[in-house]
Amino acid sequence: MILAGGRATRMGGGDKGLLELGGRRLIDYVIARLSPQCTPLALNANGDPARFADLGLPVLTDSIGGHQGPLAGILAALDWAATLGAEAVVTVASDTPFFPLDLADKLQAAAGPAGLALAASPDEAGRLRRHPTFGLWPVALRKDLRRDLAGGLRKVMLWAERHNAETAPFASEPFDPFFNINAPEDIVVAEEFLCRR
Repeated sequence: MILAGGRATRMGGGDKGLLELGGRRLIDYVIARLSPQCTPLALNANGDPARFADLGLPVLTDSIGGHQGPLAGILAALDWAATLGAEAVVTVASDTPFFPLDLADKLQAAAGPAGLALAASPDEAGRLRRHPTFGLWPVALRKDLRRDLAGGLRKVMLWAERHNAETAPFASEPFDPFFNINAPEDIVVAEEFLCRR
């Protein structure tokens, strides 16, 4: 599931996944990186799904209203995966065009008894930092997630830690593969990363 339900306030609104980088939309990079790893793919986004029609992917809205954040998108992913008879779903962010090509395999290898794992990479100080929108989420936890969202929980990391999430570490060389586009200046940085890659 590609999570694209955010409001992109630091970018002035709109869909960050539709921004261009090196002549391609961010969402195109994300699909190209994820499709060899997982199938089928879907997109979690709110609002008019027609804006993503050319992608040929199912567009799933949050099952709870009011822009409740990434956890609501993860719940939509789990609900969708359950209809497919899948045991788990991998989530990625639509504004992160360089995530690893072995993301799904490493998440699955890292997942412990709970079946839940989050990607992580070293920050500038060398501390391992988890990336909460890049995870492997077991469908068996969807009722727990629905209950916790109804109870007001919004923080992905808090919910993941409550469910004993494991960590799948990734290197940050030549740059952090989980670099995401949050502000206009990040496009400039991402263009530099494209050249370095």
